[in-house]
Amino acid sequence: MRALVLSVGCLMLAGVPAYGDAMAAWPALPDTDGDCLIPAQEWPWQPGPRDVRVYIRYPGGTQAQVTAETGLFLSLHNWGGTFHTGTADPEALANRYNVVAVCVDYLQSGPSEEEHPPYDFGYLQALDALRGLYFVYHGLEERGVAFHKGRLYCTGGSGGGNVTLMANKLAPRTFACCIDKCGMARLTDDIAFNLEGGSRLNARYRSDPESPRYLSHGAQMLRFVGHPEHLATMKQLGNTARMIVVHGADDDVCPIEDAREMVANMESAGLDVEAVWVTSEMLDGDTFTSTDHSLGDRTRIVFRVGDACLMPGSPSLAVREGPADFERKESIRYEVPGGAYVISYENGYPAGSFERDN
Repeated sequence: MRALVLSVGCLMLAGVPAYGDAMAAWPALPDTDGDCLIPAQEWPWQPGPRDVRVYIRYPGGTQAQVTAETGLFLSLHNWGGTFHTGTADPEALANRYNVVAVCVDYLQSGPSEEEHPPYDFGYLQALDALRGLYFVYHGLEERGVAFHKGRLYCTGGSGGGNVTLMANKLAPRTFACCIDKCGMARLTDDIAFNLEGGSRLNARYRSDPESPRYLSHGAQMLRFVGHPEHLATMKQLGNTARMIVVHGADDDVCPIEDAREMVANMESAGLDVEAVWVTSEMLDGDTFTSTDHSLGDRTRIVFRVGDACLMPGSPSLAVREGPADFERKESIRYEVPGGAYVISYENGYPAGSFERDN
């Protein structure tokens, strides 16, 4: 019975009611820089209550410094990290860009071992990150604190870059700008099944449908951020986020070929994307120090590629028009073989499920 549940879980991953949606109270938003736990959606690999830690950094360190021009900015750690490892420092973001910076210890934060469940690779992880953003968004609303709802941004490095890309996919009408730093563009067979000769990443799935670690075609397709059909869905829904993809030209951990394919597909879909391929000519020993996966200083990288879109007063400041998905209270639907992944915003925060074809 356990094998059946887990193999179905690999297909559905969020096909169960979200724990805490109606049961658990969300905490109050802190008055000063701090962190707290919020309820998260149940993970079929470990059924039962689950929560995630959210870190909040205000401009100037206090909520009292938030103004009608203050935005919100997710900064997402790398695979196996916590808080802001491998991504931009939230305090630096808060003070440079007049934003409330938010970090989230999403599903599978921290190191894991080979025997642990397969790596989520951006689905529930992105839902966790979006819930963290919603927590701040809704918390400020509840307190009557004015902030700039059109200035919602996201960045992340490596695994956090993947979660950034997935967050933009699962909340396609929410962000004004997203900066992916050397993130995984897709869950390839190589990474999913630990094949020889490719990336050293191992997501610990199996291709055998009888295995409890089975990865379905639909679950794998959802995790291809550059899938043409899903990009077309994002465009149809009205995605206008400025996507900046920063990737080392010699990256073989999160393969550069996958990033190039994703960017080309985004361009073909008519989405707003800019690629920064880091070559040896760009190395300065400060911001960019490597053309491989490490790239350089992942806070300074945001400054270098993002200032024009993020800096208050910039003539090209990125501002999203219209309500965010948190306010629309609608559902996002991505068709895959055998059914569709549905992200519901009925309650404001996202809840994912899988709907099988009849």
